[in-house]
Amino acid sequence: MPLIAPSLLASNFLRLEDECRMVNESQADRFHLDVMDGRFVPNISFGIPIIEHIRKVAQKPCEVHLMIEEPEKLTPDFHQAGADILIVHLETCRNLHRNIQQIKSLGMKAGVAINPHTPPIALSEILQDIDEVLIMSVNPGFGGQKFIDQTIEKIRELKKMLQLKGLSRVLIEIDGGVTLENAAGIAHAGADILVAGNTVFKSADPKAMIAQLKEAVHQ
Repeated sequence: MPLIAPSLLASNFLRLEDECRMVNESQADRFHLDVMDGRFVPNISFGIPIIEHIRKVAQKPCEVHLMIEEPEKLTPDFHQAGADILIVHLETCRNLHRNIQQIKSLGMKAGVAINPHTPPIALSEILQDIDEVLIMSVNPGFGGQKFIDQTIEKIRELKKMLQLKGLSRVLIEIDGGVTLENAAGIAHAGADILVAGNTVFKSADPKAMIAQLKEAVHQ
């Protein structure tokens, strides 16, 4: 049963409370919050104060996707802000196992994200310690990019790795370029969570679009 996680990066920040309430009332399963530092990715999004405000309204789990350098320095602050799931990038963590231990010690679920150029095999020694893998299906930093087709094969490869290790509990999440047209194919390849930003928030009826995505991935 794939989950849908609307990315608030694509929402209308002038109406952020209304956007959060829409997600609450929709068939979405969780909030996806993208934090960018302008160093690891060529963009700056939002940080802890905004997450604190979102958390006051959000009635569903909040996953925070850290596209930042040295995430360990701010991990306790994101926990304090209300993150239920914290996702760090393999490419930014020199001591990834320690990062995961830190996240878990604070009571959050831990996820690891990989960029389009990073192969799933790079995660082989950490899979047993985490709760989910986020595969970037676009180059991180900006919304509205086209889905990288090779991602489908990466999903299948990672799914096989998890099955061979007996780690079916580890979820596979896809972030970037998810649309109503490709959602079913992504889910059929083995994805458990689909992040959707522009597809949801730039549509005429975001709540109806979430329902359509939910229906598409369950076909």
